[in-house]
Amino acid sequence: MTGNRLGRLLNILDYALSSLGRKSLKNGGVFIIFTLVVFLFASFQLVSRALTEAAQTVLATAPDITVQQMSAGRQVSIASSAKIPLAPIFGIKKIEERIWGYYFDESNGANYTIIGLPARAGDSGGTQLFGLAEGRLPVASERGQVAISDNVRRQLQLGNRKHFSLFRPDLSQASFATVGLFAPKTEILTADLMVMNLADARDLFAIADGFVTDLLVSVANPNEIETIARKISEKLPGSRVITRNQILKTYKVVFNRRSGLGTVCLLTALAAFVILAWDKASGLSREERKEVAILKILGWQTSDIMLLRFCESLSLSLLAFISGYLLAWVHVVFWGGALFRPIFLGWSVIRPVFSLAPPLAASDLLLVFSLSVVPYLCATAVPAWRAATVRADSVI
Repeated sequence: MTGNRLGRLLNILDYALSSLGRKSLKNGGVFIIFTLVVFLFASFQLVSRALTEAAQTVLATAPDITVQQMSAGRQVSIASSAKIPLAPIFGIKKIEERIWGYYFDESNGANYTIIGLPARAGDSGGTQLFGLAEGRLPVASERGQVAISDNVRRQLQLGNRKHFSLFRPDLSQASFATVGLFAPKTEILTADLMVMNLADARDLFAIADGFVTDLLVSVANPNEIETIARKISEKLPGSRVITRNQILKTYKVVFNRRSGLGTVCLLTALAAFVILAWDKASGLSREERKEVAILKILGWQTSDIMLLRFCESLSLSLLAFISGYLLAWVHVVFWGGALFRPIFLGWSVIRPVFSLAPPLAASDLLLVFSLSVVPYLCATAVPAWRAATVRADSVI
């Protein structure tokens, strides 16, 4: 009995595939639009996934805890002496000072992120965040040295030159020499970045001696990060304590929110496609009605014809789903998600240039499948039932 049912199902599936081939003109338009809808949904999801994975990889070497001083809801400079009450906290391995800020370049409208660190190149702590393609990071004992990204070098139009100048708040110029270039794999964080030593950053932003923008705390045991962060908050009232995990969650929220907004916009295209699918499935031609009547005369039941229509819809939707997802994968991996990348990376003049490698996640496949294939199958269910209930004597 099981063998007979399987044989019957295979025969119906074979007939469904041959029927799709005979009606290629009608189904071709649906297939192309369906593939495009899947491509758009999958591209958004894959770009979001790839950017989250890239951020997670790069942030693996970020400071465990960042401490900032707040006043009236805004960040202000924190005294270097704030390290003193934190030193006795058990589990803290190292505390580093950092100065960072934004520098606006009026010549090209770009904003550069300036970071000043006291550590030498190769030291542990915050400097591990910056992977270098060539050269080294600035050292504390030498002034006027900076490490930049290839994007910043292009924006500054340096070419083969290594020296350039930036304006201080009083419009006097500070001169710098490029000693390092960041690796492309870190451009999600370093695309607009300049790293210099602490003294140069303090001079460029005119920050008073004895003050920095934040403190970077390294923790010996990663399992104690949250506990130590809470103790720091108690030791420094009015401070904002940020853990590496919180930074990663922020990236995920940003990428997922932008992906969600894009998906909501694409729901309009999905709704239009569902209406098209309903219209195509409902508009039975005289030849199709005659086909249903002949099948009933040959002994086919209403359930058989409904199963036939379901197999046609399922075959078409699965083929379009696979084609659209593969196209989205090629678009993200080989073209870097060029269509939707600006939506995720924001408005900045300097944008990261790096390859995206989204993992093949079952959750992504299921999400795209649920947003595309399932609505299509639901849209064709009622027209399939109407086609199956055509009376043979009303056609022949």
